[in-house]
Amino acid sequence: ILYPGGGVSIISSGYERAAKIFYELAIEANSRGDYFPVWGTCLGFEQLMYLTSEKTILSQTNTSGVALPLNFTNEIKDSRMFKDFPAELIEDLATEALTENSHKWSLAVLTHNTNEELNMFYKVLSTNTDGKVEFVSTVEAYDSPIYGTQWHPEKNAFEWTSPYIPHSPSAIKTTFYLAQFFVSEARKNFHKFESEDEESKALIYNYNPVFTGPKSGLEQIYFFRCFTLDI
Repeated sequence: ILYPGGGVSIISSGYERAAKIFYELAIEANSRGDYFPVWGTCLGFEQLMYLTSEKTILSQTNTSGVALPLNFTNEIKDSRMFKDFPAELIEDLATEALTENSHKWSLAVLTHNTNEELNMFYKVLSTNTDGKVEFVSTVEAYDSPIYGTQWHPEKNAFEWTSPYIPHSPSAIKTTFYLAQFFVSEARKNFHKFESEDEESKALIYNYNPVFTGPKSGLEQIYFFRCFTLDI
């Protein structure tokens, strides 16, 4: 499951309600040995923090539209997420502004460290600061395949509408290595559709993205018909 970025409430929205259902399914599945990877990016990261802590715990930060280097913690040495990264790419991530941030809310390091649910569940792999608040920027769960980045790893390779998004070779490699990692995690899950026909109906290839670059902060957007789902 991938919780993408966006601009909706993590407390009361359709996004939150759907995220909670899948989060609880993932926790239950992983507890019985059914490998169920979850990834949260930006808003998705914030949603994971809310679902795990069951509290409103985010702090406002001046981090909307800025690229930053990562301040790695010692936990990176044993992390699953960065295990296959070349040493030189880790060095670049620590010294160059390769991670794009588009958020106004963050999980303060102090909040993480003093919240028992978060502190026991997530290993902090990196932090950042806006000059006033030190916040958590990358996490992975200790005992479950649950991961989160407050920054956008995908934008380096696919979004060209904002000048602050990094596109250097190391920035693109970061996108590639994290995508490769999460796909490798997904391969450990053996869920499948009941038939090839059902699978075909669910593929993204049934839908066409619309180029919105000149008029939007996003290069392409998928538009879906609005419908009400009782969840």
